[in-house]
Amino acid sequence: MWLLLLIPACLAAVLSCLRLVRVAAAFAPFPHDAVARPEQLAGVGLYETAYLAGGPTRVVDLVLVLMAGRGRLHLAHTGWTTVVDPQGRSRLERALIGSVGREGQCRTARLRTDLAGHPTVREIGERLAAAGLATPEPVRANTTAALRHVRHAFLSGLLLLVATLLLGTPGAGDAGAALAWFSLPLILTGGTLLMARVDVRPYTRWAAPAGLEVLDAAALPRQYGGPVDDAERELLTAVAMAGPQAVPDARLRAALRH
Repeated sequence: MWLLLLIPACLAAVLSCLRLVRVAAAFAPFPHDAVARPEQLAGVGLYETAYLAGGPTRVVDLVLVLMAGRGRLHLAHTGWTTVVDPQGRSRLERALIGSVGREGQCRTARLRTDLAGHPTVREIGERLAAAGLATPEPVRANTTAALRHVRHAFLSGLLLLVATLLLGTPGAGDAGAALAWFSLPLILTGGTLLMARVDVRPYTRWAAPAGLEVLDAAALPRQYGGPVDDAERELLTAVAMAGPQAVPDARLRAALRH
């Protein structure tokens, strides 16, 4: 009986691990000791830093905080965003205003989703990937999905083993054989996950190793689309690096997380 449960466990383990190996082999590995060159840092501002730290959603959070702080946008803790000043000062601000719609008001959650997929935001990631600072989106998405399948295969193997021991009620000899055979897919998937933490982990981040070096150095030019004081610069930098949790205003923080 337990052989019927062992077969899907082995198939899931082998297929998921093969997929991860194929995904990792399809892309040239990022050098772990990469250092950002001066030409790579050209054009790296707050929005680019936000993308490297948290992807498209972090860029959206940053522009929301910037516009709300300058009174051009109202973010309600009830989950609504209202445009106060319809004149965008940058392409990203104009894209946000366009995503809100003609009524000048929309749900914040919908706005964050729509703007994260906007071509203006995608261009930031494409530009950073071309400069070697960000992980290309296909690489990150495919690797993340492949890792998720290996984790699911590992958990499925555990569940099938538990089901074998609980429902199959094998004898002592059968129980030992079941444990021995089920250990094969568990070792395969578990070992693959351990090796992936070193060999594949760079593929799952938004920032490539050179981009991580940029974040560590906090090499941020002071160009934010307008004059800013030190307090605003500090807030915007914190949001770019850490997200909404860096916002000190509890109501604004709740509006971003709604």
